[in-house]
Amino acid sequence: MTAITPGSLDFFRAAILTPSPSGYEQPIQRLVRDFISPHADQVRTDVHGNVIASAGDPAGPRLLLAGHCDQIGMLVTYVDEFGFVYAQTIGGWDPQQLIGQAMTVWTDSGPLPAVISRKPIHLLNETERKQVVQLEQLWLDIGAKSKAEADAKVRVGDCITLDLRYRPLLENLISGPGMDNKSGMWTVIEALRRCVERVATKQAELKCHLHSVSTVQEEIGLRGAKTAAGSVQPDVAIAVDVTHASDCPTIDKTQQGDIKLGGGPVIFRGPNMSPVVTERLISLAREHSIPFQLAAIGRATPNDANVLQIHGGGVATGLVAIPNRYMHSAVEVISLDDIHHAAELLCRFALRLTPDCDFTPA
Repeated sequence: MTAITPGSLDFFRAAILTPSPSGYEQPIQRLVRDFISPHADQVRTDVHGNVIASAGDPAGPRLLLAGHCDQIGMLVTYVDEFGFVYAQTIGGWDPQQLIGQAMTVWTDSGPLPAVISRKPIHLLNETERKQVVQLEQLWLDIGAKSKAEADAKVRVGDCITLDLRYRPLLENLISGPGMDNKSGMWTVIEALRRCVERVATKQAELKCHLHSVSTVQEEIGLRGAKTAAGSVQPDVAIAVDVTHASDCPTIDKTQQGDIKLGGGPVIFRGPNMSPVVTERLISLAREHSIPFQLAAIGRATPNDANVLQIHGGGVATGLVAIPNRYMHSAVEVISLDDIHHAAELLCRFALRLTPDCDFTPA
């Protein structure tokens, strides 16, 4: 069983149930601030919306841990004369995932239930049945009888999410929308909490200046990590995101690697990652008997590690990932054991970082 504390588990559950489409992260960032403020030396929100929690020695090397809190979503763009709502996507959606889904429109007056669908299969002609559905063929039904009734409830620009759920499965697995990347956000925030707890109980010293950042707008271009790096000016950075688990049908392990839920956090190797940071993570995992998995990517990563590495004159950057099945769907699945072990690995990395550490590749 996981060693996650009840308070930290409650925080994770609340995060999964809190809406955070890119550009609309304020509700989840309030949750992050409330959780970490009692533990951090300082918690601030920058003008972009990143929440930066800091602890440790301001004179020590600056370590930035980044986990984005935003999730894919939609936003209202049009209401027709019958009160049906049309929307654009925020982030990368497969429209097939949206058909028949329960949705929530997050209005100024609170959450508004909706459903999203297309015309029934009985009414599709032979050509339509063979076609992949397009986003413009879908609409949201909030139950309104007219445009006037719908306009009284929603307005253009209101964000939309899948019905947010937290569903425990067997073997300590959890399913629901937004595991990408609230699991990574939780990991970096929890790592700081553990560091501070061990310093307070005199189990360790924190000789670096640790900044755990709940970044924004990753799903639309890694935007929050870029501005957070500009603010923190890190010497070392580790991004935490999800990666595709390959322990389910139809996933080609020869292309995606052998990545299992419950197998531990995934440490990435490749040109986007500092070899010194990567080897240090592997060594710490082995030293502390933290299960881990290896993966490789031969290009710039499609996550926060990408922009962190090339900030300013360059930042020694690592990438740790949480295995995730069914990414960008209503039923993403992660293991609580994996996020526990990822947080522990990052905590150990921070506690071992000193001014004497040199991350220049030899």
